[in-house]
Amino acid sequence: MAKANVKSSTSDKVFDYDVIIIGTGPGGEGASMELTKRERKVAIIERYKDVGGGCTHWGTIPSKSLRQSVSRLIDYNSNPLFRGHDKAKHLTFADILRHSSAVIRKQVQLRSGFYDRNRVELITGEASFIDVNTIQIVKNDGSVEKISAEKIVIATGSHPYRPDDINFDHSRIYDSDTILSLKHNPRSIIIYGAGVIGSEYASIFRGLGAKVDLINTRDRLLSFLDDEVSDSLSYHLWNNGVVIKHGEQIERVEASNQAVTVHLESGKKMRADCLLFANGRTGNTADLNLSNADLKVDGRGQLKVNNQYQTHVENIYAVGDVIGYPSLASAAYDQGRLAASAMINNKSNAKLIADIPTGIYTIPEISSVGKTEQELTEAKIPYEVGRAQFKHLARAQISNSLVGSLKILFHRETKEILGIHCFGENAAEIIHIGQAIMQQKNGGNTIEYFINTTFNYPTMAEAFRVAALNGLNRLF
Repeated sequence: MAKANVKSSTSDKVFDYDVIIIGTGPGGEGASMELTKRERKVAIIERYKDVGGGCTHWGTIPSKSLRQSVSRLIDYNSNPLFRGHDKAKHLTFADILRHSSAVIRKQVQLRSGFYDRNRVELITGEASFIDVNTIQIVKNDGSVEKISAEKIVIATGSHPYRPDDINFDHSRIYDSDTILSLKHNPRSIIIYGAGVIGSEYASIFRGLGAKVDLINTRDRLLSFLDDEVSDSLSYHLWNNGVVIKHGEQIERVEASNQAVTVHLESGKKMRADCLLFANGRTGNTADLNLSNADLKVDGRGQLKVNNQYQTHVENIYAVGDVIGYPSLASAAYDQGRLAASAMINNKSNAKLIADIPTGIYTIPEISSVGKTEQELTEAKIPYEVGRAQFKHLARAQISNSLVGSLKILFHRETKEILGIHCFGENAAEIIHIGQAIMQQKNGGNTIEYFINTTFNYPTMAEAFRVAALNGLNRLF
């Protein structure tokens, strides 16, 4: 591999690169693209044969592809247009995995092209620290290479948490990564962990006709959401046949060639064809030899950083899931970009937007931005609520997407939009209209924008106008 010597701006030491990035997920990609466009010499290291990280291969892309296929299947089987003309369609998990694999291939090809066109040197192998400036790379053929840089970015992502007392080598026990290797079509599944991943897979498997038991370790689903939205998801899952057990903990798991039996601490027993363990994630830091760089992680394998994504070691930065919250692919890309800006200009004050939207790809979708009702109540902020139910929108009636609603929270006196919460098909797309208005300055962020703007008709976006009218009618 050809290297160009790079002299440090703070010392006489000569390095192979300006920056080395470990990991090609969204965080690593964001950092590398920003740095190379600022004319820095960058190397990025990927342990697997294809770029994209967990987001592309085991997380966001495959799970959302699965969800899309199942959602279309449900649409077909529930649409009155097709009733009486054809039998209900049935797909297996293997059927919808084929679509997911095609999307992954396209994403890998696209992202590989980014590195080629921008002349970021991509190195395949297992990276670990020798010291704060030097990385060792063990290649697939066993050869070892050492490279150095003035600055290093850790963007290694995370993996599912695996407790030691559960045998994940058993053919009927899966985590959210290995579930993508499921070969049979389970008639029943137990999902342990009712966070975002568990709730999404509960929707997917129930949509395929499997009996689903969803075990929640807390007292409500996705408690970070607005209560009404969380309740809507709970009701919708329950109404579609998902059995949810709140406040439960696993005591032990027994697996045989025929089934998996889960024993709960409450004394309950459950049996299903397979178990999906989806309770937490851990940062991918165990193999990095961080002690050689004087770095330490917390109990979840995560690194602490400052507001410029800098660890306590001055020249080492970290972005994405490996630093924890918000653990979103969209945020990770921006974190990488902002970390790169901070490396180039250590006085940079650029930071993530305050209101990061969340997109949860259950069936139907959930998306939120800004404050919840409970947060505003606790802060004693006088707010009002505007609502639009999808079943009243012409576009929803045309597309038979009648489940869902949009809720706008706004200040009673200033009319400032404080939060937007959407439950229903395409919620993650719809939310961005409201997010754009919330970002307006100098009085531009008010609910009256939606009254004074003409929307295409019929569209789902019209929900903003309906909700705004509903909310303003509540004022007195």
